[in-house]
Amino acid sequence: MSNYIDVCALNDINLDTGVCALINDQQVAIFRPAASGTVFAISNFDPIGKANVLSRGLISDIKGRLTVASPLYKQHYCLDTGECLEDETVSVTAYPTKVEGNRVLVAV
Repeated sequence: MSNYIDVCALNDINLDTGVCALINDQQVAIFRPAASGTVFAISNFDPIGKANVLSRGLISDIKGRLTVASPLYKQHYCLDTGECLEDETVSVTAYPTKVEGNRVLVAV
């Protein structure tokens, strides 16, 4: 069973942006898309660009799927699954999230 970790206040994440949090020695990118009304968390490490940068990417909707575009080579990663849309052999870890009160919790 996953343990949820209290990461930050919901208001610490501006709408349509991401932030990076260090959780158990892992960099996790947490996003708050305005279109969804919830938060998503994926690994911050871009496996193609080989750098911790995904929290700086742009959120977009591609064919009904919320994604973040890597700021390095522009691959799109699905926020709910971590799947890379441009290369099905590549993905990042997606983490369960929830909001309780005004707090963002991520399960790792």
